[in-house]
Formats: sequence, structure tokens, C-alpha cells
Amino acid sequence: MIRPALTTDTAELLAMAAGTGVFKPMEIDTLKEVLDDYHEYGADQGHRCFVLEENGEKLGFEYHAAEAMTEGTWILWWIAVKPKTQGKGIGGRLMQFAEHDAKALGARVMYLYTSSLPHSELTRKFYLKQAYEQEGQLRDFYAEGDHQVVFRKAL
Repeated sequence: MIRPALTTDTAELLAMAAGTGVFKPMEIDTLKEVLDDYHEYGADQGHRCFVLEENGEKLGFEYHAAEAMTEGTWILWWIAVKPKTQGKGIGGRLMQFAEHDAKALGARVMYLYTSSLPHSELTRKFYLKQAYEQEGQLRDFYAEGDHQVVFRKAL
């Protein structure tokens, strides 16, 4: 079942994201701030965060929101799947859910970003498998030699 994230999920979602080995420690710290802000006021402002749970076990989560000052542009800010359950369609289910949810709220396009470094290779392949197109790259965005790779999908 996919359900809205609760404040009581935060610690487990942080551990899940950290366990993937993809996110830097400062990104996990930022995720904590994002989730705290989401529960404090972000949900009231239209941000969306959902958890995929089966048999009481949280297997993945995603966070998406409309981009300010645009018409129907949404961003998938976070998606993570528990490491031992990766490759079993959970990420795809979460991605599809986020797209349908955003589209129902007026989205026409979804963007997402990731690193160009080797540790994000599987992430980039996953996005391509989900029918996202690589739209561009911002050189040295995260750090010197660590480019931001931009993906896009028309909804």
C-alpha cells in the first residue's frame, strides 16, 4: 500500500535513504530538514510525500512537489527504496504513483535530478527505464566534476 508519510516515519526514511549508499551525509541531513518542514507546513502548501509499505514494513518513499512560478511543472525531489528490496519494482511503483498523483493535481511535466558520478549510475538507468529522457546537465553543480543530470518526462 502507498500512503502519506507520517512524522513517525522520518527516522526510518532517513535510515533507508542512508542505507542506499547513494546520498552524501549532508543530503541525509537535508532530507531530515525537508521531512520536518513537510510535516510542519509543506503538506499544507501542496508538497507530497508517500511511503510504500507492505506487511507493516516500509520499503520505499518518494517526495514530489509543484515547482513555483511554473504552469504544471513538478519535481520529484526524493525517491529511495530499501536496499535489500531494490530491483523488485518498488521504485517503479513509487515513480508511477508520483506521476499519477501530480498529473491529477495539474502536472504536465515531471523533472528530476541526480549526480553524474558513478555511484548514481544505477539511478540514471532507473530513470531511463521509467521513460524519462535526459534533458541536460549542469556541469560542476554539486562539486567540481560532479554534474547535475536533469531528466524530464511529459505527463
